[in-house]
Amino acid sequence: MRGTRRTRLCLAGVMAASTLIATPAARAAERTDGHLTDLVNPFIGSQDEGNTFPGAAVPFGMVQLSPDTGHNTGYDYTQNRIRGFSLVHLSGVGCRIGGDLPVLPTTGDVTRTDYAQYAAGFRHADEDASPGYYRVGLDSGIRAELTATARTGVQRYTFPATGRANVLLNAAQALHRPGGSKVEILDDRTVRTEITGHGFCRDTGPYTVHTITRFSRPFTAYGTWDGPTVTEGARTGGGGAFVRFDTTRDRTVEATTALSYVDADGAAANLRAEGGRSFDTVRRRAREEWERRLATVRVRGGAPALRRTFYSSLYRSFLAPNAGSDADGRYLGWDRRVHRARGYTYYQNWSLWDTYRTQAQLLALLAPREARDMARSVVQVDEDGGWLPKWGYGPVETNVMSGDPVTPFLTTAYQTGLLKGFEERAYRALRKNADGVPPAAYPGIGREANAEYLAHGFAPYVWNRPLAKMGDSDYHHGASVTLEYALADAVLAQMARGLGHRADAARYAARAQNYRTLFDPATGFFRPRDAAGAFTGTSDPARAPGFHEGTAWQYQWLVPHDLPGVVRLIGGERAANDRLDGFFAYDRLLADPGRTAREVWVHGDAYAYYNADKYNPMNEPDLTAPYTYLSTGQPWKTTDVVHAALTLFTDGPTGMTGNDDLGTMSAWNVLSSVGLFPIQPGYDTWGLSTPVFDRVDLTLDRRFWPGGRLTVTAPGTSAADRYIQGVRTDGAPHARTYLRTAALRSLRTLAFTVGPRPSEWGTAPSAAPPVLK
Repeated sequence: MRGTRRTRLCLAGVMAASTLIATPAARAAERTDGHLTDLVNPFIGSQDEGNTFPGAAVPFGMVQLSPDTGHNTGYDYTQNRIRGFSLVHLSGVGCRIGGDLPVLPTTGDVTRTDYAQYAAGFRHADEDASPGYYRVGLDSGIRAELTATARTGVQRYTFPATGRANVLLNAAQALHRPGGSKVEILDDRTVRTEITGHGFCRDTGPYTVHTITRFSRPFTAYGTWDGPTVTEGARTGGGGAFVRFDTTRDRTVEATTALSYVDADGAAANLRAEGGRSFDTVRRRAREEWERRLATVRVRGGAPALRRTFYSSLYRSFLAPNAGSDADGRYLGWDRRVHRARGYTYYQNWSLWDTYRTQAQLLALLAPREARDMARSVVQVDEDGGWLPKWGYGPVETNVMSGDPVTPFLTTAYQTGLLKGFEERAYRALRKNADGVPPAAYPGIGREANAEYLAHGFAPYVWNRPLAKMGDSDYHHGASVTLEYALADAVLAQMARGLGHRADAARYAARAQNYRTLFDPATGFFRPRDAAGAFTGTSDPARAPGFHEGTAWQYQWLVPHDLPGVVRLIGGERAANDRLDGFFAYDRLLADPGRTAREVWVHGDAYAYYNADKYNPMNEPDLTAPYTYLSTGQPWKTTDVVHAALTLFTDGPTGMTGNDDLGTMSAWNVLSSVGLFPIQPGYDTWGLSTPVFDRVDLTLDRRFWPGGRLTVTAPGTSAADRYIQGVRTDGAPHARTYLRTAALRSLRTLAFTVGPRPSEWGTAPSAAPPVLK
């Protein structure tokens, strides 16, 4: 999801990103000691609104300790001053959030309390990052290093020789809009804070984070501040604190900060559980944890830059959701009460409108134990707070984005076997969500336009309807919301059928056809309807209102449960293929794939969603669009489009396609590179396209994937030889353009034969993906 900030996408930077050999990004990517972590470049996406962060984290950790330079969401590679190293960042969000407790080392007297004023300059030549580690040399002469555990951030500062080496802990400023803060100096090594936050695109919340920081040696002096006033010797304050060390002999200071969303006791317990280790020990363990995670996928072939972008995307796919429960299992529920997760980790931060399309499926494949806990956590949100989430941050609903993304998220978990033991609990929550609207007292909007959708078959587009609750409104995006509701109904029907709820299944399957209510035969496109049922807005599909972050051109393919039905509405297979070819600028694509991707598809900045009749690879509504050709008898064109889109992922700071959205775009890169993509989000259909590597070995958890290992081969795959000539599954010919999860579970080998020209493979009507009925 993207916010409202608009910055021009530097196309020249995209084209030159892989040549940035002087940057720390390139240095990080060129290490050659044989570890997969050395292929990861955390700076990718830190420029041109990719909104990633280069700092230290472990997979799915509560803490993401990273520098903030003054950008809306944290770090911007074009900026050269660091305001602090803060505890919480989300990879690729489009609005300000997190940035809690920025900490900065300084020297001399402490006279300023605004971190924009005391920020430290730095140069990229003095900066480096790898999974679980970040280092920078500040212009002040101080070297700062960061690493992390799941619930703590560990800092090491190397000062010049001075009697006034300070560490500033700013509780009053963050990326979000602070709603209040407290700071306490507990003893000569320990500082505690409490920070209340608001925000994320709009003033949602509040939520509170608790921290406790333990230093490696005693302070020689300390103080706190409120507003601009610094009081040396004070132990409490409402703004921040400084602590001072004498580094004339011992120049190094280490500090460990623990975080909790529950209370101060939770932060202290997390510090006891995960603190007490040296910086080097924590750094080594973080690297080992990332190495194990990345080793679930091993690739052979491909240029070095391709491997770097691939493993960097795999890395970002494992950054979220984030642990929300403390080391003792306690977490703050959506009822604002403390609960305890027993036998599982409670997770939070649900960018569901984004992640239901790609990242949920990738985690089900490569991290099923954690993905099961994540699905269980989403069900727990309903059981604690009364309704399923839409876009949850910490323990609060933000109502950011629209539609019904939680349904395909949870039905994906069901289809991949992650809900065993609590399928009916999940189904009850989904059924309530699909058939109703949250009560007025509940902060979430759920399916806000459900009453009209159930009565008339569409969500009306009412652009000037006042917001009933903070966040986005489904009424402001009635056309795309209708399509999203219909997709959710289609996949919920499959879950209902699998659980034996036949009447529900029939009802939801019928509702899944509501996408047809938007089709305007006069224009041949979907159009929004007003509250009276009339088509409204311009008839130009590139400019029609009512589509959230997209146009009618882009949303016409967001009916993955019934693409043959869409094809019939358009006028048949030939008409659909002609429209697809125009949408992807296919003739130009064949002549110059990379240039077409950069100059035709990417037609503006990272937030340029509207007024376009072309594919937008930078945004979620189009993520499944290239795979539409699998349903129209021309599967080779899927490979053409996918491989062109993959050129937008490069190994420099500009190497992301728009916001990463908590791993969504990165997961698209990983899955499309492997040649196995979830073409019907919320169901169990995996579309096939040509891999970009000669061989990919996936190590799978046998508890969820009995085969234990899947090897995908495509010998000789290249820009010239990219067309599928045939596919074999465990040695047997496979004529269809997709696999189902049931087949994938025990599969050991998926072998592609490739060549320089399209073949007849996958062109028969029987080869097309199924319709969900």
